[in-house]
Amino acid sequence: MVNTESVLRRDGAVLWYRDLPGPRRPVVFVHGAGMDHRMFEAPALALHRAGHRVVLWDLRGHGASTLDTRFTATAALDDLVALLDHLAVRRPVLIGHSLGGNLAQALVRRLPDHAHGLIVLDATRNTGPLSTAERFLLGLAAPALALVPASRLPRLMARASATTPRGIAESERTFARIPKHVFLDVWRATTSLVDPDPAYRTPIPLGLVRGAHDRTGNIATAMPRWAAAEGVSEHVIPDAGHNVTLDAPAATTAVISTLLDRWEHTA
Repeated sequence: MVNTESVLRRDGAVLWYRDLPGPRRPVVFVHGAGMDHRMFEAPALALHRAGHRVVLWDLRGHGASTLDTRFTATAALDDLVALLDHLAVRRPVLIGHSLGGNLAQALVRRLPDHAHGLIVLDATRNTGPLSTAERFLLGLAAPALALVPASRLPRLMARASATTPRGIAESERTFARIPKHVFLDVWRATTSLVDPDPAYRTPIPLGLVRGAHDRTGNIATAMPRWAAAEGVSEHVIPDAGHNVTLDAPAATTAVISTLLDRWEHTA
């Protein structure tokens, strides 16, 4: 295969990306906090084999991308917009996991004409209403994680994010690559994207997917409410936790492929 890896230099960061060519609708993956593009290996290869143009990248401070300033949601969102412009990717389907799902939602809300469809994996609804308890827990998460010793944080996060031995092992290896202070900034950035507006509706095709055993934040309760509000189906993957593409790669890939095929000829 032709080497399709390259970098995009940004203010305060250098972003690694891979652009796999294909004649069908482009698909852009956006990974979650503390993870990197490798979590999408199974669906990315399957979609590329099916003819889709596939773009993978690492958020600033993650994987092969660098960071020489504080991580913020604003910078990460601007990075995503800049990458789409740099690669001249026109109206892709955005597939975002966790933080990546929050960033993809934010892009669609800001620039709805930049995407053809949105698939959110194991992320809360940015604009969903929050109860008093949910607001309290949201604010408590980063301070609680700050108390965990850096040596224990990757294993703790891996066990909270995955359920299968393979998923836990791969998650722990990836979490261990990101320094604790960067991860805490990333976590704060994730919560900053929550901006309730219950009347908002996604203006493009929407797919919602989560692991049946995802116990991260309020996702297990918020995603069903989101599906009901938008009038779409929620796809729950059995035997999978938060990192659904690592726990159940084949089942998750099948759902993503079905959604893309369904949206193939929509305007």
